[in-house]
Amino acid sequence: MRILGIRVDEYDMQAALARLTKLLEQPGQKEAAQVVTINPEGVMLAKADPELQRIAEQAALVTADGTGILWAAEKLGKPLKERVTGIDLLEKLAEQAAKKGWKVYLLGAKPGIAEQAAAELCCRYPGLQIAGMENGYFRDREEAVIEAIRRTEADILFAALGMPFQEHWLYQHRKELGCRVSIGVGGSFDVLAGTVKRAPRLWQKLRLEWLWRLLSDPKRWRRYLAIPRFMQAVLREKKQLR
Repeated sequence: MRILGIRVDEYDMQAALARLTKLLEQPGQKEAAQVVTINPEGVMLAKADPELQRIAEQAALVTADGTGILWAAEKLGKPLKERVTGIDLLEKLAEQAAKKGWKVYLLGAKPGIAEQAAAELCCRYPGLQIAGMENGYFRDREEAVIEAIRRTEADILFAALGMPFQEHWLYQHRKELGCRVSIGVGGSFDVLAGTVKRAPRLWQKLRLEWLWRLLSDPKRWRRYLAIPRFMQAVLREKKQLR
């Protein structure tokens, strides 16, 4: 389906995992299959960024990361079953990787955070192979980092570099990274490391996770200006469809 012209796949978590498992087990893959997890802010960014929109069009999978996407899908008459967020997808894939022997690489966040996130993942999913880790401050040694990722022969690359930079970067280097699947996961490493708390499940069920994040970090308020603009645009589109 499309929300404000931006592609969003009608996949629940089970279908997303099946799709990615197929890609991870597919022989002869020459470039990383990219996954985009998109929320209302991401939709508004893509509307203003033709390159980001093209990345979403060419991605192997575009999932609904955010209750605002579910709300929009309902308003446009194409309800989605559930969110498939970056952090939930990361955890589910890590669980599968531990069972199937896939190797994962963690790229992004502040120094030390990827290591803490890796330790937490290995604790939760015994047997998980962490191929390597690198923080997000590597612009002055980008080629060396790309080569390091390629040498590990990681199957899955999780990039916590923030949207839209992570999407642009993964797309730009998709043929060089040597992994089978790459996923932008935003602030997920911080949550796994325990430096940022995720909203309680009740807030998630009430579709108020965005409000929890805003209240927890008011300095982010400018980012949330995209939400009312997104809602207005969706309601305009709904009116046009009548």
